[in-house]
Amino acid sequence: MAIFHVKKNTDYTIMANYHLRDKSLSLKAKGLLSQMLSLPEKWDYRRAQCTICIVHLRGGEKEVIHMPRTKGKKGRNANGSGTIREKTIIRNGKKYTYYEARYTEGIDPLTGKQKQRSITGKTKTEVAQKLREATAQIDAGTYTAPSKMTLGQWLDIWLETYLIDVKPRTVESYLCQIKNHIRPDLGTHLMEKLDPHMIQRFYNNLSKEHDGKPGLSPRSIKVIHGILHKVLEQAVTLGYLRTNPADKCVLPRGERRELNPLDEDAITLFMKAVKGHPFERIYLVTLFTGIRQGEVLGLTWDCVDFNRGKIFIKQQLQRAADGSGEYRLTSPKNGKGRTITPASFVMELLRTQQRKQAEWKLAIGPGWEDSGLVFTNEAGRHLVPHTVRRSFKRVAASIGCADTRFHDLRHSYAVAAIKSGDDIKTVQGNLGHATAAFTLDVYGHVTEQMKRESADRMDCFIKNVAAG
Repeated sequence: MAIFHVKKNTDYTIMANYHLRDKSLSLKAKGLLSQMLSLPEKWDYRRAQCTICIVHLRGGEKEVIHMPRTKGKKGRNANGSGTIREKTIIRNGKKYTYYEARYTEGIDPLTGKQKQRSITGKTKTEVAQKLREATAQIDAGTYTAPSKMTLGQWLDIWLETYLIDVKPRTVESYLCQIKNHIRPDLGTHLMEKLDPHMIQRFYNNLSKEHDGKPGLSPRSIKVIHGILHKVLEQAVTLGYLRTNPADKCVLPRGERRELNPLDEDAITLFMKAVKGHPFERIYLVTLFTGIRQGEVLGLTWDCVDFNRGKIFIKQQLQRAADGSGEYRLTSPKNGKGRTITPASFVMELLRTQQRKQAEWKLAIGPGWEDSGLVFTNEAGRHLVPHTVRRSFKRVAASIGCADTRFHDLRHSYAVAAIKSGDDIKTVQGNLGHATAAFTLDVYGHVTEQMKRESADRMDCFIKNVAAG
């Protein structure tokens, strides 16, 4: 009878390899024998569910086999797979039951001891699912230990570290939403405890009325979701979370904000109403180029090429997020500049504005502030966006378009361009949209109208041909 020399250690078993060299044994038999040799002496083989995992280490003449040891207690799962236990706690006189599973996530390199981690849940099924996911990731080598940081702690780090290239106005929006909504409701929760149900309840609660105040609009909730998703996605990238719990949340559907572009008759009335207005050229340049308010107010003379009849959009005027109230030039929306070729009428407006600035500069003398901006006040300083918008609303109301916003000048341009025959790709480029699909999504009603008009024209053609 062969004598097998076995040395059993804490995390592995070392045995001689001569039984593996026995050609009379099958591979399954060799593996099973190796597994049995690694088990504790009092192991109950009637209950054991052996999982064979053999790592071959070669050195010299002998082949050494390292085997993970399994627990010998009846009914326990193999090492690393965990055991689910029912637990009960008493809080404020009430009894609460939950389930817990512990598993081994690895070996601490400093102490050489196993690192244990627990999983809890309301049901045994929930814990079992979490346990399967964790152990599968450990086996695949993709496991990431959950973070012990609260969401509030991670928000502080994220705000300080990952908003370097974000526009000031966007930073201001992030700070406002985090301070007023995300941090008060979710900030104290551990990141590893966040789940889709918790975040979904958070979104649902935002839409409800509180203390007589109406809930947030679907649009506002979508903005908050975008911020929270970005925050958690960075945590996933860094390994603080396995998955983003905000991925599978359902957002409330909101109605698309109605566009109020000026039609041809309204544009005629508008051009007459702004004749001689201090902001006449600002309004008309915006109307016939479709550039954003921040872009038109941030336009500088070095971006205007009169020789080639082109305008380069590379910046916009925005208020700083540091609370100073100052306005600064920042990169345009989407972070990309673009070159547009406007109508000659627009270039003539800019020439008129250049001459007007020269008159102001001559009149004020040393007091002129050479900001380089195209549209300024009579002292050369930048204009305040709120002032420009408020003045526009008064003009719009005077022609019966009280619901029209300054931004609708941009929509008016887009609709007019499409109706004039410009293709969607050209309109997208001029507007600075990220994709043509977005342009179609916003102005699809215009193309549908054009299709109907085309069909009507074809009907007329067919009738004329048939009559002849």
